[in-house]
Amino acid sequence: MEDMLKELMERYPELGSTKSEIINARNMVINTLEKGGKVLLCGNGGSAADCDHISGELLKGFLNKRPLTQDDLNRFSTIEGGYDLACKLQYGLPAIPLPAFNALISAFSNDVDASAVYAQLVMALGTPGDLLVCLTTSGNSVNIINAAMTAKNRGLSTIGMTGSHGGKLLSLVDCCIRVPEEETYKVQELHLPVYHYICAAVEAHFFPQERTD
Repeated sequence: MEDMLKELMERYPELGSTKSEIINARNMVINTLEKGGKVLLCGNGGSAADCDHISGELLKGFLNKRPLTQDDLNRFSTIEGGYDLACKLQYGLPAIPLPAFNALISAFSNDVDASAVYAQLVMALGTPGDLLVCLTTSGNSVNIINAAMTAKNRGLSTIGMTGSHGGKLLSLVDCCIRVPEEETYKVQELHLPVYHYICAAVEAHFFPQERTD
């Protein structure tokens, strides 16, 4: 885990100013999942795509394989074809990309208020002990701010990923990773290696090596 962090800092020395926040965010994700919580993610545009990307690295194997244990394989084998299916499955870590709820987002935006769509999803899906990750390059996206406010009210922990200033989100989240860029695409370019490291480190914690049992 620490070797991966060292590599990240060597490849992207400009992220040195965010090192402590990256470590804090990594530990928050691990702590949430260890206690049975789940990770919710929200963002707009390219950051919405990042939410899908992050979820994809957590819900299945990323750098390490996550095959089922023999006990779980045996349970599947009681069903016809179950063992073959189980051999294709992997363990996952619960992560929900809120931008993926297209029907809810379009309905709520039309019927109620587009600025509250992520807040509504946090209200419906978030429970105390969960974690909300908010991606906004400016730190000022209204629907992300509203989601963070709702998460705080609901007892969720919160992580922000922003540009250098942090915007309004900075004062609302428990941990804010402010990468040292301001232009949208440049901020997003630095968000990617940060969340790749966090996903890899979290995976290494829960799945340190390929299972052989």
